[in-house]
Amino acid sequence: MSVSNEATARIERWNRRHLLGLQHLDASEVELILDHAAYFKELQSTRVKLEHLNGCVVGNLFFEPSTRTKTSFSLAAKRLSADTIDWTATGSSVSKGETFIDTALTIESMGVDLMVIRHSSPGAPELLSKHLRAGILNAGDGTHEHPTQGLLDIFTIREQLQTLAGKTVTLVGDIKHSRVARSNIWGLKALGANVIVCGPPTLIPPEIERLGVEVAHRFDDVLERSDVINLLRVQFERQRGAFFPSIAEYAHLFGMNRSRLKKCHPDVLVLAPGPINRGVEITPDVADGGHSQILNQVTNGLFVRMACLHLLAQTQIRDKGVE
Repeated sequence: MSVSNEATARIERWNRRHLLGLQHLDASEVELILDHAAYFKELQSTRVKLEHLNGCVVGNLFFEPSTRTKTSFSLAAKRLSADTIDWTATGSSVSKGETFIDTALTIESMGVDLMVIRHSSPGAPELLSKHLRAGILNAGDGTHEHPTQGLLDIFTIREQLQTLAGKTVTLVGDIKHSRVARSNIWGLKALGANVIVCGPPTLIPPEIERLGVEVAHRFDDVLERSDVINLLRVQFERQRGAFFPSIAEYAHLFGMNRSRLKKCHPDVLVLAPGPINRGVEITPDVADGGHSQILNQVTNGLFVRMACLHLLAQTQIRDKGVE
């Protein structure tokens, strides 16, 4: 399979050096990434190693723990023949007092072209983009954005439903602390989906309606209207205080279970960005059932990240004047 002339022309129109979030991407940019991910998914059916990033170095800098995102980015780079540097904060020079920016500059000096950053502080990737020559890809910054998770969620929905336009996607749970929620909202709205955010009032940010979403506080009221239900993990590690009386009560009011599934559209899709808390946001039978897209999301994340890395690399090549 080869990239068509039309696809090549669209890729050449991509001119962003960094992917810091989905807030400022328009529909054509989101669709370009999704189409390019679909191209890589079809191409990778043979599992042949590709040469798209041959000679490119990708640095994975994770200042927060991560399993699936870090592994997915590392594998995506390797599938495209890039060299990779995997770095974690534990046991690094950061623990000796080195600054965040100096650490990134040091890694970049080893010849890194693209830097994948995860950090607990919102805006950390944007800050690095002002100091580094490398292309910056946000792998999750605090409670701000997680653009590739949003894109892989949207890719999975589009793959199953063919279109986002007019579909209703309900995000359930800890909207207040979720970077995934924000990226989902920006990307879904750009492609014409209706978005409902549902959760306890204490976990819904004030004035979130300004983003063009509907707010609901009773999960059972929106089940029948939802084409997709995306269950966000309760961010216990980011909460500072008690936002609901007990885990059991949260599971009772906002957990997805077999009883609620029966009230949904027969073809409803159930997504969860993970890691999932079985028995809290979702019961094991639903997580492992026929409506669940959880493992498809993980699989599609690889192709979405291959697409993002390749597009940013093209901008780097053009900026350097390299054929």
